[in-house]
Amino acid sequence: MGSSIGDRFAQMGALVPNRGGSGKAVLAVGAVVLAIGLALTSVTYVSPGHVGIVIHRGGGGVDMTPLGPGLHGRNPLLTSIEEYPTFMQTMVLTRANTEGSLNNDEINVNSQEGQPLSVDVSMSFELDPARVPQLYQTFRTDIATIQHGYVKQTIRQALQEVIGSEQIADIIGPKKAEAVGRAQGLVATRLAPYGIIVKQFTLNELRAPETVMQAINTKNVMQQQAFTAQNELQKNTFQAQGDSIKAVGRAKAILAEAQAQAQANELLAKSISGSLVQYEMAKKWNGVMPQVSGAAMPMIQMPGTSKP
Repeated sequence: MGSSIGDRFAQMGALVPNRGGSGKAVLAVGAVVLAIGLALTSVTYVSPGHVGIVIHRGGGGVDMTPLGPGLHGRNPLLTSIEEYPTFMQTMVLTRANTEGSLNNDEINVNSQEGQPLSVDVSMSFELDPARVPQLYQTFRTDIATIQHGYVKQTIRQALQEVIGSEQIADIIGPKKAEAVGRAQGLVATRLAPYGIIVKQFTLNELRAPETVMQAINTKNVMQQQAFTAQNELQKNTFQAQGDSIKAVGRAKAILAEAQAQAQANELLAKSISGSLVQYEMAKKWNGVMPQVSGAAMPMIQMPGTSKP
């Protein structure tokens, strides 16, 4: 039994050095892994079309100079990096859940008469890379949250100001393009201080109550009919004026012709005399005496002669 106990102690003594070697190996491997991890976290990669915002963990401050695309060194213990996209993006605010958000994001406003109007909007925009740190410092969240919060509210306010100053029939009809331009100008001006650059603004669809749409359609039909009647009246008026002008012209022509004929007759009457008649008859006589019955001889008096 003693020898067996001695053998066991010998075996345990033989294992102690081996355990110490394994522990050192594990520590060495852990140190290498830690070093690699620190090395990896000490380098940050910013994707193309993005900028990196350097956030200081200690005080929560933000560097006002963003990191451009590529590799950048940093202190992983004291700083963190937040990426923001700077490429062109399009946000869609619509009732349908097939575009933009899965929720109903339509904009509801009122016209000048107080009529409700729901609007589907899309807006394309970019972020000014130099102003992204200020944008993050102001909102302290990602760009998607900013879009469906502050940006959406800015769009709603601008549309209410524009549509609320116009009649609903004008907004749906002839003044739609003007309303889009005014709303885009307001939105662009109010987002510019945050580095949000509006590239395009569109009202995709405007929806009014059914009764309002029927009234607008009826009004449009009546206006079209009145316009057609007015055109027909103008056409008839112009035609009557033309006929009147033509009649006056014909009357003047007949009067002028009659006056000319009267003057010609007067001159002709003054120029006719007995001598002229005799002369004309003589010019046309062919020298043949008329054939008459009876013994009497007809006499023709020649011009310039007198009866015996």
